[in-house]
Amino acid sequence: MTAITSQAHYKTIVAGSGPAGVMAAHQAATSGPVLLCDAATLPRDKSCGGMLNEYSQRFIESRFGALPQDMILDPEWVNFRYHDWDRRVRKPTKLRFLNVKRREFDEWMTAQLPSSVRVEGSTAITGFEQDSEGVRVRLKSGSLERVVTCENLIGADGPRSGVRRQLGVGSVATYVTLQDFCTVEGKLEPYFDCIYMRDIGDSFAYAYVVPKGPVAIVGSVFYPKTKRPHEKQEQVLELLRRSLPLGVSVKREAWVALSVRHPGDVMPGQGRVLLAGEAGGFMSPSSGEGISYALNTGWLAGSAVSDHTANEALYQYQMSSLHVAKNIRRKLKWLPFMESRTGKYLAGFVPTPIVSRITEGL
Repeated sequence: MTAITSQAHYKTIVAGSGPAGVMAAHQAATSGPVLLCDAATLPRDKSCGGMLNEYSQRFIESRFGALPQDMILDPEWVNFRYHDWDRRVRKPTKLRFLNVKRREFDEWMTAQLPSSVRVEGSTAITGFEQDSEGVRVRLKSGSLERVVTCENLIGADGPRSGVRRQLGVGSVATYVTLQDFCTVEGKLEPYFDCIYMRDIGDSFAYAYVVPKGPVAIVGSVFYPKTKRPHEKQEQVLELLRRSLPLGVSVKREAWVALSVRHPGDVMPGQGRVLLAGEAGGFMSPSSGEGISYALNTGWLAGSAVSDHTANEALYQYQMSSLHVAKNIRRKLKWLPFMESRTGKYLAGFVPTPIVSRITEGL
């Protein structure tokens, strides 16, 4: 029989313990107790390339200090490289990423939280109601169900955000992502290769290869509603192994990523409920990079609930995150051309320094 209990009041409840959720909880905790909950078992495993751009690294270091060295993989830095596989065109750029172990990174981030933040894994938000007095949140941990109240709820629970869905403000379409961890039988160049192939089909967006110590991540991104993506991933692996020193796959992960297509996909929240990171549609539509957006909007959401009254928090968050929404709108204007066959073809003729400069703005 399911037990139903009631818990104490928190100033803020945050759903999701990724970068957005941790930053939101950290800032919100400056004005009162915070509950940070995640439906996954902690420390969580997320299918991700595990790369931090230089903005993200500076953002983290300015608040938490330098990342532990044992969290960083070889090669320490990987530069982004545009790779047209069929025409054998490679365009290396100056855009570089710190190469980290993603699970350990998430665990380290959570460890930076103050003692006023209570962290609960395997705890899902099953529903909530809000009114002028606050937010009443229903939580489920195994067979235990309980009701907790708060002044503000921050949804930072990723591309399939349950908080956003329960708000009824519209969901965002998602890409299908698959990535294999392949043994390396030789030496890979220190690049994050973004690879375009024309033989996989129109449902295929791009592949990527990232050296990660003794293995390499080989991933593929497919457009929404792709059928049989696992078969297409096998095609990608077969093609890549012809030219790259990739061995057998020791692990395969499947996940989803936001497919932001319209300015309306960005939704900061409603009432006393704020949405940060991918839950709010904050992600680069052109590059798929999301960690820097998560760090930034999580911090802004947490600051808004900390520095203002519960009823004012959403407005303040909307104002402080306007530059992020504007950044996404700018990238959306370029997206149709970038994804077109013409755009991908013409990119091979653009001088490498210009490709590098353009890439830094994506």
